[in-house]
Amino acid sequence: MDLKYAVSIIGNFILIAGLAIAGFHFFAEYHATGKWAKNITGLLAGLGLLTLAFALMITPANAEVIAAIADTKANVVFLGISSALLLAAIMAFGIITYSKPLRLLHQRRIQRDLNRDLPKIP
Repeated sequence: MDLKYAVSIIGNFILIAGLAIAGFHFFAEYHATGKWAKNITGLLAGLGLLTLAFALMITPANAEVIAAIADTKANVVFLGISSALLLAAIMAFGIITYSKPLRLLHQRRIQRDLNRDLPKIP
């Protein structure tokens, strides 16, 4: 066994184990705070769909098609699409996160302006 091969296997194992431990940590945190009931259904549905996709993908006919597509270097296109979608998700999160405080400031300003126009009754 080559040293590079052994290091890559050990590195992959450590990465996968770390991700699994982090996943269990997040699940424990959700369980402790009571948020898990809302999120577990989405998690299980997502895992079910991923398992279904994997089961449909590993048929012999599909494996031949995937091998033929892999020879065309289409992975570069899919990496580009994936990167664009991830950047769009990051941008949407930023817009949602930063627009809420701006919206709240705008609502406070409107409320303040409305209160100025009202007569003060002692």
